[in-house]
Amino acid sequence: MALKQISSNKCFEGFQKVYEHDSVELKCKMKFGIYLPPKAETGKCPVLYWLSGLTCTEQNFITKAGYHQAAAEHGLIVVAPDTSPRGCNIKGEDDSWDFGTGAGFYVNATEEPWKTHYRMYSYVIDELPKLINANFPADPEKISIFGHSMGGHGALICALKNPGKYKSVSAFSPICNPVLCPWGKKAFSGYLGTDQSKWEAYDATHLVKSYPDSHLDILIDQGKDDQFLKDGQLLPDNFIAACAERKIPVVFRLQEGYDHNYYFIATFINDHIKHHAKYLNA
Repeated sequence: MALKQISSNKCFEGFQKVYEHDSVELKCKMKFGIYLPPKAETGKCPVLYWLSGLTCTEQNFITKAGYHQAAAEHGLIVVAPDTSPRGCNIKGEDDSWDFGTGAGFYVNATEEPWKTHYRMYSYVIDELPKLINANFPADPEKISIFGHSMGGHGALICALKNPGKYKSVSAFSPICNPVLCPWGKKAFSGYLGTDQSKWEAYDATHLVKSYPDSHLDILIDQGKDDQFLKDGQLLPDNFIAACAERKIPVVFRLQEGYDHNYYFIATFINDHIKHHAKYLNA
């Protein structure tokens, strides 16, 4: 599959690059950011996948999170895909900020007119890793995943639906129980239809209840002054309770004074990189 390099910038002795390709799963052109640490010049490196939130592209994380120095020090390739298909000419795809363009929710849609293009789940767990492994010095046996908000939801469900695939998982302000929050209800009814039992297959709080073992160390940072937490969009308490019931270890840190944005992410990103490096470099 052909990759077209869009940009390349030296950063902490590695390179932050952006590529474009034709996606088989999404049937459109997609972009992703990839940071190649200095170690990538001499050998294969573990890969850490980042999933961004609503309205984001591949640019938000790579320009705002400030993760490059830690990734360089730990020798991690970091991949940040876009959050949805783009320019598919689907009626209604640009009508709202929390559904359609920029809001793929990391599900495989089953409803018309979304099911042909909106297959972000398969793109993230299958197509993108194959692309990375085939074109970059990536160690296919060492991958982890993290994300923010809608992308935190995506990271959690990818890890929970694929036991053993990811060495570790973490999230900032994840949408933990989408079947019960307004964002999730809107997205899931549109992409997956009205049968709410199908929604549970993409809900971290439901998935953790049937996770086969406890070999998954989860780190979550949540801003205490996050408006979306107050609005009932994130519902972390439900997820923590489900993890406790299954004895799955989760470190949940409620950070005083922080909200939902990238200043919050930049403050704690090094902790998350270290969390993943512990498992990826083991």
